[in-house]
Amino acid sequence: MDTKDATTRVLAALLAMQRQSWEQGVAAQALLDLGHDELVVLLAHAAVTRQHADGRLGDVGEDGAVNGAACGEAVRHAATVTGDPRYAAALDAQLDWLVARAPRAADGTLFHVLDSRQVWADTVHMVVPLLALTGHADHAAVQVAGHRRRLYDERTGLYAARWDEDTGRLTHPRPWATGNGWVVTGIARALCLGVTWPAGVRDELAGHARVVLDAALDHRGDDGLFPDVLDDPASFREANVAQMLAYAALTGVADGWLPPSYAEVGRDLVAAADQRVDRYGLVTGVSGSPDFTGPGTSAEAQAFHLLVHAALDRVVAADGRDSA
Repeated sequence: MDTKDATTRVLAALLAMQRQSWEQGVAAQALLDLGHDELVVLLAHAAVTRQHADGRLGDVGEDGAVNGAACGEAVRHAATVTGDPRYAAALDAQLDWLVARAPRAADGTLFHVLDSRQVWADTVHMVVPLLALTGHADHAAVQVAGHRRRLYDERTGLYAARWDEDTGRLTHPRPWATGNGWVVTGIARALCLGVTWPAGVRDELAGHARVVLDAALDHRGDDGLFPDVLDDPASFREANVAQMLAYAALTGVADGWLPPSYAEVGRDLVAAADQRVDRYGLVTGVSGSPDFTGPGTSAEAQAFHLLVHAALDRVVAADGRDSA
């Protein structure tokens, strides 16, 4: 199966899947990066149709406090290309929720779910790119800093999955591969989208993302893939984190905050993950829906296949310009 055919099949499989709010969001991010503008508007339409009264986009009866923000890029795009004030109002409501009303710790760090005061690594991807894109770079930096204080282990360079604010301890201390993926992809995307950062913040974020990326890459196996729990070789071999790390590496090269040598790392990871795409276009052997506790398939893995191939195209295009 050639790359274009595989991408078409992966996209078709993604659109056939039932999706929760963050899955709708990362699907729309992938379509944005691939230039499928009309499909982005359709995904934005669905996210706004399902917007909760409190501002959370794409709500399908979830308890997530932040996941709907992943839909914000698509809604912003729809507002721009259609001129329909419905989309602008929906984006304003989502941003007001994030900046002012969503549950958070005393230092401003957002809680991931509504019914507990927990900080999750996943939140970095859900909120940091949108905040950066919409002129809230200071809030984006606060979120990275707050998650880093609670979840990041300086000794290993990796993130734990979850922290409980009330008990002041990690509830899921192991370095879940996908959680570390969410951190580096969230920062990479924010650096790509954000226009203006406070002095020194861009370099600080880029440096931190590189450290986490390198620490995760240390756990890559001979097959190019990773354990589902990075420090547990007995956990199942997981393919989506290879896509997520490749996205961060290739985006970092394209945007100039990683050296060109990371492009080859990204290509190797893409090649390994592409071996997991079956004849139906499903990316197999990933942390699987609906509970993400074992191998399966997921809309987020489908989306990251598309995101990483769009990032690879950016690097290839840049290489072509450099050699011209």
